[in-house]
Amino acid sequence: MKRKNNNGILREPSWPVSLVPFIVLTLSLVVVISIFGADALSGGSQVCLLLASAVTVAISMFVYKTPWETLEDCILDNIRSVGSAVLILLLIGAIAGTWMVSGIVPAMICYGMKVIFPSIFLAAACAISALVSVMTGSSWTTIATIGVALIGIGTAQGFEPGWTAGAIISGAYFGDKVSPLSDTTVLASSSSGTPLFTHIRYMMITTIPSLTIALAIFLTASLLHPASEFSQTAEFSESLRSTFHITPWLLAVPVLTGVLIVKKVPAILTLFSAAAMAAVAAIVFQPQAVWAVANPESSLSGFTGLSFMDACKGIMVTFYGSTGIQTGNEAIDSLISTRGMTGMLNTIFLIICSVTFGGVLAGSGMLRSLTELFAKLAHRAVTLVSSTVGTGLLCNMVTGDQYISIILTSNLYKKLYEQKGYEKRLLSRSVEDSATVTSVLIPWNSCGMTQATVLKVPTLDYLPYCFFNIVSPLMSVTIAAIGYKIFRVHPKRSESGK
Repeated sequence: MKRKNNNGILREPSWPVSLVPFIVLTLSLVVVISIFGADALSGGSQVCLLLASAVTVAISMFVYKTPWETLEDCILDNIRSVGSAVLILLLIGAIAGTWMVSGIVPAMICYGMKVIFPSIFLAAACAISALVSVMTGSSWTTIATIGVALIGIGTAQGFEPGWTAGAIISGAYFGDKVSPLSDTTVLASSSSGTPLFTHIRYMMITTIPSLTIALAIFLTASLLHPASEFSQTAEFSESLRSTFHITPWLLAVPVLTGVLIVKKVPAILTLFSAAAMAAVAAIVFQPQAVWAVANPESSLSGFTGLSFMDACKGIMVTFYGSTGIQTGNEAIDSLISTRGMTGMLNTIFLIICSVTFGGVLAGSGMLRSLTELFAKLAHRAVTLVSSTVGTGLLCNMVTGDQYISIILTSNLYKKLYEQKGYEKRLLSRSVEDSATVTSVLIPWNSCGMTQATVLKVPTLDYLPYCFFNIVSPLMSVTIAAIGYKIFRVHPKRSESGK
């Protein structure tokens, strides 16, 4: 097979050759994880991605004579595409610090423990996250705000962090998948050429059953949760109230943030405003906490007043640095400690390395070669959808970025769906059922890394409990196998059930 660039016609790598970088990546990750364990994402995994990128470049340049400029252009295009995501990540780190020190998250935890009973907690966490995510259109914002509070409530009620994180992520990615305000929903529909609301309505065929299954599992797990663990809620509430001034006025910040989102204010401006409002609330309602952040070597008992310089230093550190506050309760201390923007640097490091790998794969033609291998097997609707779902998952694994995966999968399959006469909405749904929801299940993907950092739960710990994210791709293939609501625009051959 041939491909063209400015220098002429180039051979395209065969699929066995295209597998070599993935083999290198997999083997190196196995070694790094066995050595560093959970700390592999602090740098080891990123080095593995760069190593795999180097192997790809070497094969492409020395075997297939691809000019370095071609590969470099693809890398730079990918890096430019995630520029706004990097800013959003930094602002999420700032929100994590300011919403904690201001008492917003502690207030949400205290009030939430009063109204969310343990017997329904996991199902409620999933449903609440889904509702907030549908309204905001952002799984990242949902998880960084209400998700952090729900983690605290779950810990107080004795639930394993993996279970709680799984429920939160399941709900958050439901909203991210179907909300008309979601950038991934808009991206998937526009990339395939499907009208937005046509895309959303068609997704409900696979999305509602997937969420129903997830809610049923979470409700069953909540009902089976041992009641002996619940006494910790009173201790958590007492520790939080003794450290923070808990007042309903603090909830005005998340409400105003919600208003900005509904008004469709750009995400970067909304997140910055949310952090700025929380900083003001911290000075007004939690001067002792701001002082403690500015004077980490001192205990809260030494607080006598907040000076101007301490206020400036405390707020600045809250935005970018560590905010450990001693409450006397070790579990609470761990929960309310944050790392601000600094805590997101490993994720940004990962994103840059991931999109570098994705760029050289695209520039070398290896990603296209593997995708066309899948396409050759797509003779019926079920094999076509299975191939699309598999490619979405593969792109998430090798590019490390949800948006790149959506765009690549849509572009690679768009003409194939047209040639076989299937509706564009089938492509857009298959992409969302895979690329959107599976990104958070991959430790080195920007979504997986971000949510693990925000929730303080390793990706592999919450992965088994993200039932919505696991079931969605399987449901997409199942519905395709049944043939329900799958039509051909220009049928050439009749297929059973089509």
